[in-house]
Amino acid sequence: MKLSIRHLLLIAFSLTSLNVSAQVEFVKNVSNKGTVAASFLEIGVNARAEAMGGAYTAQRGNADMIYWNPAGLAFVDGVSTSFSNMEWLANTSFNFASVAVPLTTINSVLAGSFTTLGVPEQAVRADNGDLTGEFYDARDFAVNLSLATRLTDTFSFGVSTKYISQRIWSETAVGVGFDFGVNYETPLDGLRIGASISNLGDDISIGGKNLKDIIDPDLQNQGVNNIPVQYVTEEYPLPQIFRFGLAYDWKGEAMSVSSAIDLMHPTGSTESMNMGLEWGFKELVFARIGYQNLFEKDHINGLTLGAGIQYKLNHSESFTFDYALSEWGMLGKVHRISVGISL
Repeated sequence: MKLSIRHLLLIAFSLTSLNVSAQVEFVKNVSNKGTVAASFLEIGVNARAEAMGGAYTAQRGNADMIYWNPAGLAFVDGVSTSFSNMEWLANTSFNFASVAVPLTTINSVLAGSFTTLGVPEQAVRADNGDLTGEFYDARDFAVNLSLATRLTDTFSFGVSTKYISQRIWSETAVGVGFDFGVNYETPLDGLRIGASISNLGDDISIGGKNLKDIIDPDLQNQGVNNIPVQYVTEEYPLPQIFRFGLAYDWKGEAMSVSSAIDLMHPTGSTESMNMGLEWGFKELVFARIGYQNLFEKDHINGLTLGAGIQYKLNHSESFTFDYALSEWGMLGKVHRISVGISL
């Protein structure tokens, strides 16, 4: 049974976050898919952002910016919270929560978030396929703390630090990452520029008690047996992502339009571009469309759609509900729901 468990752990971790390094010498122009650890950090948050194709780097003023670009947090005027839930691919569950609190005395905003991706409980099988009566599950999570500051009325800077954990059964991998970002409102009314780099940090590897075993390394030698060993996995990098974005907002008496475009350079894939468009009526109802990962090699997702409502109690207090639909080709569709409260 131990042999089966160990194989399960090694295979599952490699499928989600490890690289088959032997191929590097022979294969050129690869897409880099599956070459990073903690790949759940690449999953976008917030239904509004995803409905706009993930083109969100130059946005500002809500708690979700802790994921896309921490510099955008600097323009949060009051306490802002956000909650997102979705059934991710392969029956996994993804959840995200964030809160941002202004620190008016230092012209800054402090924010925190919690991200988790869970795999349903599965039965453990022995080498012959029989059930052992045991069960295993897997869960990844990240805890993020950010500080963003307005250096001028038009320019802000943000920095984040995050604790990252991946677990499958009793095996875990942990690490620490950092995000940096800037946001600039140009002299052209409504046009903003944003840039961020996410998940800078050391490589991580998985380890735990089920990677230990007792083996006979030499079956031909009767004097050498029952040798304790521990299997060691390789270290792999966090999924670093560099984003550069433009956003333009136009507001009329009843209607508003927000458009955005992001250029991305990730270590876990090839370069790509996201685009998004939002139409609003009286700042009450919104319709959105976008396209993700344009020009990315081997991508299967693309079109995104969504809608949202915003109910304002007064100038500063509001409640938002957003929905997004993402198309993932043969993997099916992903539905996202987000709720936001600003006080």
